[in-house]
Amino acid sequence: MKFSQSLKKNRDFQNVYKKGTSFANSYLVMYILENGLQENRIGISVSKKVGNSVVRHHLTRLIRESYRLSEEHFRCGLDIVVIARTSAKGKNYHEINSALIHLGKLHKIYN
Repeated sequence: MKFSQSLKKNRDFQNVYKKGTSFANSYLVMYILENGLQENRIGISVSKKVGNSVVRHHLTRLIRESYRLSEEHFRCGLDIVVIARTSAKGKNYHEINSALIHLGKLHKIYN
């Protein structure tokens, strides 16, 4: 079983934004970039426009858990940045999970 790390540094996020490719749906935006490692690194961004800190943290936990449970289906060696859109506010786990899987299939990194 593989475990992914977190993207934490601003320069890592900026690198994925500048050099990576992106797809979006109504709830999430996903940027991906090859990282040359044996594992994925995931970064999650939720803007203050989405809501207060409780709402933002709740969305972050939903996205992280959704990725964690479907991690074995994602291809290895990627930096993934997931951005929550304002429309994701108030959505349940199943809606966020299906949005994440949809983006993985668009990027052809989910099987």
